[in-house]
Amino acid sequence: QVQLVESGGGLVQAGGSLRLSCAASGRTFSTYSMGWFRQAPGKEREFVAAISWRGGSTYYTDSVKGRFTISRDNAKNTVYLQMNSLKPEDTAVYYCAADKSFLSRYAYEYDYWGQGTQVTVSS
Repeated sequence: QVQLVESGGGLVQAGGSLRLSCAASGRTFSTYSMGWFRQAPGKEREFVAAISWRGGSTYYTDSVKGRFTISRDNAKNTVYLQMNSLKPEDTAVYYCAADKSFLSRYAYEYDYWGQGTQVTVSS
């Protein structure tokens, strides 16, 4: 069993940076692939990034490649999303999720979800 809690969201100006954290409880964190999703007001939830259980493989949606970096520290049971060069269109509630399978861009394949953290980027 894995429980997830996101933190690190906030209000930033366009071009700024923010690092999101997702703290996991449970002793099996290192066996899960982890993903970040986001949902903007009035829009569908979309995939952002994912990382394998060892951290050796990552996968990003095209709109964030080169700007966002997903990483994990299994010793701390934490996954991170470093967001640079933020744009107003990045504004959304960001969710972390755990997947017992390999990397996936599909929300329905994830087993556990956090409550989300708000990221707002002003122009």
